[in-house]
Amino acid sequence: MIRVFIGYDDNEKVAFSVLSHSLLKHSTQPIAITPIRLQNIKDVFVRERLPIQSTEFAFSRFIVPYLCNYSGHAIFMDCDMLSRADINLLWRQRTTKYAVQCVKHDYTPNSTVKFLNQPQTPYPKKNWSSMMIFNCAKCTALTPDYVNSATGLELHQFKWLESEDLIGKIDEEWNWLVGEYEKSPNAKLVHFTEGGPYFKDYKDCDYAEEWHNTYKETTRIGM
Repeated sequence: MIRVFIGYDDNEKVAFSVLSHSLLKHSTQPIAITPIRLQNIKDVFVRERLPIQSTEFAFSRFIVPYLCNYSGHAIFMDCDMLSRADINLLWRQRTTKYAVQCVKHDYTPNSTVKFLNQPQTPYPKKNWSSMMIFNCAKCTALTPDYVNSATGLELHQFKWLESEDLIGKIDEEWNWLVGEYEKSPNAKLVHFTEGGPYFKDYKDCDYAEEWHNTYKETTRIGM
């Protein structure tokens, strides 16, 4: 069973549904999809939202190892993504060697503002945590107390790990940043990090047509 946790934001409900369908559509193995919705984890995730947070799941993503009882592997991904390939190909890359595996982006955002006029804050390791494979047994530092109190940079820059050697590298095709990277037919998981096609300002971005076609599939009744 492939465990996938998706960040959920009430401003992007449709994004969660379309991403979930795209994952199911391409997968050759059973998937357990869990939304990380604040209302559903309010007993363990109690920190207040900060002005710099562009999404509701900016910090709650780090509660995943706890939700898995610090056992096994789990994939986390932002909801503003679209799967274009079999997620099992990513799942097969999991290993007990690392605490977390991710795409190690090295870029500076093209703009200072993204969807809904949210700030586009640059920092080292930006978007590394937008798609992660957690080896939950090696993420015991991510207790609810720590996740609720650590700074954003401590969480997103993996300060909770003893060494950066515990961060494994995944190819960029598994977190292809739309608007930052040129459009590629090889992208397996595209990330609408500046804004998804469901926002009018980004309706013509790269991969928008694919997203809208997937949306139509998601909402279709019957064959």
